[in-house]
Amino acid sequence: MLCEPSICPTICLPSIDMSAPAEKRVVIFCLLLVAATLAFYNPIVHNGFIEFDDSDYIVKNPQVQSGLTWNTVKWSFTTFHAANWHPLTWLSHAFDCQIFRLNPVGHHYVNLLLHAANAVLLFLLLWQATGLRWPSLVVSALFALHPINVESVAWVAERKNVLSMLFFLLALYAYDRYARTGKRYLYAGVAILFALGLMAKPQIVTLPFVLLLWDYWPLQRVGPMQVGSKQASTASTVAGSPNSPAPRPFSFLVWEKWPLFILAAADSVITVIAQRAGSAVRTSAEVSIPARIDNVFVSYARYLGEICWPSRLAPMYPHPGNSLPQVQVLAAMSLLFLISALLWQWRDRRYLLVGWLWFLGTLVPMIGIVTVGEQAMADRFAYIPSIGLFIAVVWTVNGGTNHAHASGMQGSAHRIGTAWLAAAAAVICALGCLTYRQLGFWRDDETLWRYTLSDTDRNYMAHDNLATALAKQGRSDEAEVEFRAANSLHKYPSVQIIALALYEERVGHAAEAIEECETVLRDAANNNDPSLRAAAWTVLGQAHLQLRHYGPAAESYDNALRLSPENEMALVGSGLVALGQDKSDEAVADLAHAVKIDPSDVNFLLLAQSLRQAGRPGEADIATAEARKISPDLNASQTAAAQLLSVAGSMPR
Repeated sequence: MLCEPSICPTICLPSIDMSAPAEKRVVIFCLLLVAATLAFYNPIVHNGFIEFDDSDYIVKNPQVQSGLTWNTVKWSFTTFHAANWHPLTWLSHAFDCQIFRLNPVGHHYVNLLLHAANAVLLFLLLWQATGLRWPSLVVSALFALHPINVESVAWVAERKNVLSMLFFLLALYAYDRYARTGKRYLYAGVAILFALGLMAKPQIVTLPFVLLLWDYWPLQRVGPMQVGSKQASTASTVAGSPNSPAPRPFSFLVWEKWPLFILAAADSVITVIAQRAGSAVRTSAEVSIPARIDNVFVSYARYLGEICWPSRLAPMYPHPGNSLPQVQVLAAMSLLFLISALLWQWRDRRYLLVGWLWFLGTLVPMIGIVTVGEQAMADRFAYIPSIGLFIAVVWTVNGGTNHAHASGMQGSAHRIGTAWLAAAAAVICALGCLTYRQLGFWRDDETLWRYTLSDTDRNYMAHDNLATALAKQGRSDEAEVEFRAANSLHKYPSVQIIALALYEERVGHAAEAIEECETVLRDAANNNDPSLRAAAWTVLGQAHLQLRHYGPAAESYDNALRLSPENEMALVGSGLVALGQDKSDEAVADLAHAVKIDPSDVNFLLLAQSLRQAGRPGEADIATAEARKISPDLNASQTAAAQLLSVAGSMPR
């Protein structure tokens, strides 16, 4: 039986009876959810960190790696690092580092346990709100095992997603209890849990609107109804049943949530400030307003497609910019309006309208009206919205069985119920297998980005990240091919071209570095940013020095130092050129200045060489002693200094 005997067969509102057998069943269902989630997500233990964001969040973040210290707590609440303000997320990563250090298995498993907890909470919430066990279990299993949620779990940096969802569900659970009992401390709990969730990730900013949907269904608090209507009859039944909230005017329900709207507005302002501070918000010059609106419709349709048929999931879907075909936009708009019109016709089935509006509404903050980052959409953004579609579909199927009950067709109802549960089990198992497979693609950077390139078109970010992964392995030639493929698909900003030029100079591709620096300098003719031009002149000098073009190298360094006199890299390069040209006094002046800016062991050794060449051995010995004092590995530092001196045509004596 899919519907409890004491529940209205049409709407299936709760008659909560926590008898001993029911309590045993809920424990069994929760254990089944956890076991299935852990089983299908088991490959996660073989995955490492991903350079993309995991590095910024954990691997190369000394604040997080220091663990739960007072300094880390202060930093977490005051930083806009990574273009976000999410102190609880930083603290959770710091806690992991304190326990697991940089062992990725522990970090991954915490994500997985949070995801399993979210699935259990969703089940308990739906069962409490509707009284229906099997539909609640199916929705929760779909959420737990759908491959669109793999990104939120398998990517350690997306801890913010699973953590904020935990507080979102706890707040919704507390609200459901508040609406039934009227106890004010429960409402205070809703506000506190909402605030904590916002401090994990602002994606849950739509919670007040979700609560209004929850008032409409399953709580049925929206009233008063028209007398004599079918809905009025239903509302009366609900109001008179145990633990059922009384209907309220819609204006009251909105006003009731004013503290939550204030929290949402405040967090939205902080989020915009953080994203602007991190230069994450794309301007209208990069992506026009009409193009953003077009992408909204197409993205909604693509999310629908991915949830219904998850066959081409990827960690990065490149933003099409201003190039979306209008036929594609019109098709997406037509699909969305058709679904909305049909659901409005079937609005007496409240769960359909609530599920659809849940999906549409909770995606609004991430749908791209304010374009942040390089993606058009992301699987992780569907973590909360997908629940709305799962509810709409599962409750609709369950409604067929309820209709058979209401018509007195008990045998038919039993057959329908058995058939749909068997079909649901098959679908959930298939989704779990896809999730198991999808997790393998997150094993390491190279695997992830090669898979992404096979699954998406013209994805310059995938080429760029694959190039970085290959460069880390020392596969310079392969990395350069990927860098150039990325550059051919997307015009990088000058600062990234300079970074590419510096990389190519360091791996011995000086001619390519010169070409890229000259491109930046030509483009920078109308640019008033002296630091950008100074950086380009510096890398250009490095490349010329590598080719032993001492005249152009000296000129490049001079240009850099005119724009940025405290440029340590340019000072070192200028000193090396002077050494190669036997201009010892100039070399001493430049390298002494560089040591003041960056008193590193290599810089002290270079200064010592210039002092010896200038006939000042006593001072040279002092500089060498300083290098020995601060160097963790003097032999390695001497080798690095010797390599720099050999490029400049001067060897240590």
